[in-house]
Amino acid sequence: MNKLMSIFRRESAVIPVVSIIIGLVLGALIMLLGGYDPLLAYDSLVTKIFGSSYDIGEALRTIVPLVMCGLAVGIAFRSGLFNIGVDGQIIMGSVGALIVGTKLSLPAPFHAIVAVIFGGILGGLWGALIGYIKAKRGINEVITSIMFNFIALYLSHYLIRNFMPQAGTQRSAMIQESASIQIGWLSELMGGARIHWGFLLTILAVIFYSIYLNKTKWGYELRAVGLNPDAAEYAGMNVSKVMVRTMFISGVFGGLVGTFEVLGVFKYIAINSVTSGLGFDGIAVALLGGNSALGVLLSGMLIGALTYGSQGMSFGAEVPGEIIRMVIGFIIFFVAAPGIVKLFFRPLFNKMEKKV
Repeated sequence: MNKLMSIFRRESAVIPVVSIIIGLVLGALIMLLGGYDPLLAYDSLVTKIFGSSYDIGEALRTIVPLVMCGLAVGIAFRSGLFNIGVDGQIIMGSVGALIVGTKLSLPAPFHAIVAVIFGGILGGLWGALIGYIKAKRGINEVITSIMFNFIALYLSHYLIRNFMPQAGTQRSAMIQESASIQIGWLSELMGGARIHWGFLLTILAVIFYSIYLNKTKWGYELRAVGLNPDAAEYAGMNVSKVMVRTMFISGVFGGLVGTFEVLGVFKYIAINSVTSGLGFDGIAVALLGGNSALGVLLSGMLIGALTYGSQGMSFGAEVPGEIIRMVIGFIIFFVAAPGIVKLFFRPLFNKMEKKV
């Protein structure tokens, strides 16, 4: 029991779990009020996720960009920066991958490697520019990152329409097959699921995130700047350089999402009037995961699984998929407002502690 109490005191670990439970319960209540069967709905959700090898593969494919976006947002959060420009960095990464994938002729797998690296660097430079403007001009990164999202969107439209169009369509030309990062044999084994090497790179990114933050000098400086930039500067740290470096890494994570989607999933870019919104989902992932490597991985898996499984709720229980978005919203709300969770659950644990 003492061990349980010590775990409960680690609010960063327990509150997200409690928030998930509350979110699922509130989602069930909303379904009941709407005349739906919540048990059937959640059963359909789980069945959709694990119902076949294809569904498992597609669920993993949905999880990958969410984890990467969570890392992109999380590392910026840890330095005290609010990067809501991940969508723009995704776009720049996808454009970089598309340029290499359509304009260069290289043998596989070098073609794909060059495309991934170029897309990641382009996303990183887009993020670093936001960090530079913040560090050198003091302009709030929220404003600049929002602006950069739209600049990236319409810049991509210009480049696609003028240099990489697919005639008669509102999308780009297809990448060359040598640039694809899909794992053909595994995709075939999993019923055609769009499994790609981005899954492995995401695992490596999580490991890098953890080591960089906790085991390197640069990570120590990042955390110090995030806690108190004035104290960090007084201690001799170059705060401006830390900001630019952090936003570059954040942008690389975002840019890699774009490369994965172009090279491993769609193989082209559609001309859309809005961004994907994955970057904003990354905020939810980072917040739920407490900006830690393991937390982001687990929260990305949860939100990705719920997002993909919501399709099963629509077909299996005729429950609108938007309810799952409400569940995710409830979860994030209670994580962001831990005082509410503690208000209702602290008395119970206080009683348990007295009995020990």
